[in-house]
Amino acid sequence: MSDPDLSPMTAPFFTAHVVPGDAQCDAWPDQPLLASLEQGGIDWPSSCRNGTCRTCIGQLRAGSVRYQIEWPGLSAEEKAEGYVLPCIAYPESDIELQA
Repeated sequence: MSDPDLSPMTAPFFTAHVVPGDAQCDAWPDQPLLASLEQGGIDWPSSCRNGTCRTCIGQLRAGSVRYQIEWPGLSAEEKAEGYVLPCIAYPESDIELQA
């Protein structure tokens, strides 16, 4: 009999790979992707850190992210093309992000 209070095992972190190049770092699901990139020593442009200035915009080539705000500062077309704002995007899987 299983204990209903125990949650299924999940990965404690994911891997973020930045292309072009071979830079990668741990991407923690409980913090914005930008924070993980910076902690991993990856230089990524940023400014406002709240999803409005768009300085950090990048294209998600693989993987998925979630947002804690209803609609980040991206157009519907940008979202459809895979653009993300790492300052407010939280990884849900291993990702590949194009600079």
